[in-house]
Amino acid sequence: MSNLREIESAITKLSADELAAFRAWFAEFDAKIWDQQFEEDVATDRLDNLAQRALQHLREGT
Repeated sequence: MSNLREIESAITKLSADELAAFRAWFAEFDAKIWDQQFEEDVATDRLDNLAQRALQHLREGT
């Protein structure tokens, strides 16, 4: 499968059980990618500004 349209077409041909298995697999796959991105953002201090703003709002009660 070389492109998105082929993947979409293949997914539409899955049985209900296969589709359920694909959904479960994709949810886990997507979560792992999100976790990796989050860890990278934390390691490179990309979230520091956001955290500081949240703490400021908490201190101000806004």
